[in-house]
Amino acid sequence: MDTRRSDLIADDLEDEIATGALEDGARLDEMALAARFGVSRTPIREALQRLASTGLVEQRPRRGVFVAQPGPVELLEMFEVMAELEGVCVRLAADRLTDEDLTALEDANVACAQAVSDGDADQYYHANERFHLRLYAACGNGFLESEARRLHRRLKPYRRLQLRLRGRMDQSLQEHRAVLTALRDGNGIDASSALRAHVSVQGEKFHRLIAEMRRT
Repeated sequence: MDTRRSDLIADDLEDEIATGALEDGARLDEMALAARFGVSRTPIREALQRLASTGLVEQRPRRGVFVAQPGPVELLEMFEVMAELEGVCVRLAADRLTDEDLTALEDANVACAQAVSDGDADQYYHANERFHLRLYAACGNGFLESEARRLHRRLKPYRRLQLRLRGRMDQSLQEHRAVLTALRDGNGIDASSALRAHVSVQGEKFHRLIAEMRRT
């Protein structure tokens, strides 16, 4: 129960960091957070450790835990790298994925479609996460998978946030379908191009994401 509670607390704190409700450099006090969420300090510590593992907070010896909010330029740079990492993953996966991988990807996308129908951004995020993590695994390169998963965790709150933008879930679903079509055809170049475009938040998508962070 505590572990589950710590995940929920971490999700809430991630959202607050992503939207700026918790500002860069803000100190996160365990006792204050425990009182706020009505829990012991154990799930708070677990939640903060999860945030520290993704780089969203910094644990400073004898001083405490502080928010490490990336600026717009750093955020854009991380999404650029994420898009390229995922592009390589799917290019390799086009030649290496198994029938089981393809079925798992299709099942995840069916769950994404259901989330779009339900209008549930959080439900979509979790199904979308399954889709992307399976792609990383299907690339057949353990080091690349590990690096992709690490940056995916770092960008989690921002990937979740952009799904709340009007029309983004349906757009994302269509982009998944383009990736799947290329994978079924064994076309790594098209799959890579489609996935890079899907993950990238340059241009209008980036401006909308920043605007949503400020508005929220």
